[in-house]
Parts: sequence; structure tokens; C-alpha cells
Amino acid sequence: MRFANPDFLWAFLLVPFFVLLYIFLSAARKNFYKKFGDKVVVEKLLPLELFNVRPLKAVIFLSAFSLLIIALARPLFGVKTEMTERKGIDIFVALDISKSMLAEDIAPNRIVRAKFEISKLIDMFSTDRIGLIVFAGTSFIQMPLTLDYGVAKMYLESVNVDWISSQGTDISGAIELARKAFPKNNTSKVMIIISDGEEMQGDAVKSAKLAAQDGIIIYTVGVGSERGVPIPERKTGNSVVYKKDKNENIVMTKLNPKTLEEIAIATNGKYFSAGIDLNLSEIYKEISNMEKNSFGQAKQVKFNEQYQIFLFLALILFILEYFLPDAISKRNEWKGRFS
Repeated sequence: MRFANPDFLWAFLLVPFFVLLYIFLSAARKNFYKKFGDKVVVEKLLPLELFNVRPLKAVIFLSAFSLLIIALARPLFGVKTEMTERKGIDIFVALDISKSMLAEDIAPNRIVRAKFEISKLIDMFSTDRIGLIVFAGTSFIQMPLTLDYGVAKMYLESVNVDWISSQGTDISGAIELARKAFPKNNTSKVMIIISDGEEMQGDAVKSAKLAAQDGIIIYTVGVGSERGVPIPERKTGNSVVYKKDKNENIVMTKLNPKTLEEIAIATNGKYFSAGIDLNLSEIYKEISNMEKNSFGQAKQVKFNEQYQIFLFLALILFILEYFLPDAISKRNEWKGRFS
């Protein structure tokens, strides 16, 4: 059995509390009778051969309460299969994995924060296909277009800056890879480039114009600050060794937005200056209203909601518990709510 709202199942932790409460009240009732008077006198005042219904009422109440929790959790069972047409947008995310993405002007650093935000972006998708391209001095497709978001996040998590030894920022190569990988007949094709824009090589703007002819819209995201920060190479204890040039000067990396802006403009996309506050939700808003591609027919398995059954049984038991008396005598004298 599956549940649409499984968080309600935590309410089952209240059941032991009700059991303890019943035990406490039962003990308190017995102590009250002892203080009320002599046991023989009290028994003469009570109906003969009294049958205590309270334990049964407690069981009924707990059963009703449990059924109500299950109803609120919205149980799903009973499978039905439907053929549905899948529609969505094809999206390639191109992530810069050059060493400059290790800069810590965004906590904990640029590359880790970028991966975190991409993961959040993936969570926003429901019917869109997503692929992943990584680039530095060269580029390659880490993951082709897929609807399996779990696999997408697994591939994303494994990305690190050591994958490509050739340093630089080959955005042009990443755009060319996406052009070849996008299905030709699809109308909605989006590329999201996340980079600090440093050490550009190739002609990225020219590649962007060719991508625009193929109907690809590119959104670029500039990561990092423009004031310049050092690039950590390794950490030894509490000390950090920063990258240096051949003259032993510390290399500073800073956001270079100019080319990123030109790439976006060339494809009627947008440039987002994330700076040190990276958030990709604005891009999702931009692409969510685009025309959807058809990915063909697919079988969709649906589970029927069956909360009505449990809710009905819970109501019946609550009503039964309400009208049951606390006690019944041998003479059928009901000593309860209406006695």
C-alpha cells in the first residue's frame, strides 16, 4: 500500500499516549472509589454483576483513531494503466568545471553550490527531459536527455573539477555538443550555461548564433563575484594553498559577464547575473510557459485513492464508541451517558 500524504502516519505515535492515558484514568477511578467509602458499602451502591464496557470503548476509539490517520494519509491501492501523451521541453544544462569554479566567493564554493542549485531545478521538472554537459578546456556530454530525474541527480552528484585536465572555458564546444544532441524536429530546446565566464576560448557567440538557427534558446548564468578571489588548490590542516602563476603570484578569478550576456542575446535568451546569490528558479519560470514537445505515447500507472473506505469505518466506530455506555448491569441497566 502507498500513501499520498505519508507524513500523517506520524500521528500513530499518539496511540501509545492514549493507551497510557487510559491506564492512568482507570487507576485514578479505582483510587477514587477507595477514597469514596468502604468497599462493601460502595459495592452495594453499584448495580449487581456490573459489566465494565470501558476497555471495549477504548479499543473501539483507538481503532477509529487509527483508521482516521490512514484516511488522512490517503492510501493508494488498486492499479490502473492509462496511455498518455508525454509533453515537455528538452533542456541541456552545461556546467563549467574548470578549476576557477573552486573559488569560495559562493559558499561552500562555486561548483558545489552550482550542483546544489541544479539539483533543486531538476526537482521542479515533471515532464521535461534534461541532459548534462560539462566543460572546461574541452567539453563532453555527461548525461543525454532523460526523463529519469533520479538518474540525472546521480550523474550530477558525481561531477567534479578533476574530470577535465585541459583548463579554460570552452563554452563554444559545449554549445556545439548540445546542437548535435538536441532532436532536430523538436520545437522547444533550451540550454542553460552556468559559468564564471573566465578564459574564454573558441567563438562562443558565433556558436550561439548557429544554435539560434536551430531553435535553441540559451540562458546563461554568471557565477561568482566581479572583485576577484583566489582559487584554492589544496588544503593542509587549517592552511589553504592557492593557485599561482609561473611568477608565483596568486591567481585571482572573477566573474566575466560580457560574453555570457552576448551568448544569451544571440539566442533570444537571458543572462542572469547570479553573482554570489545563485538561484535557478527564475530560469524555471522563464521556460515553464514554453510550447511543449511531444515525446510520444507512454503507459502511466495510477493508483486509486481509497481513503473513503477508512474514513467511513472510522466514523462508524466513533459513533459506536459515543453511544456505548460505560457499564451494563445484569438487569440490562445501562449506566452511561444517558443514565
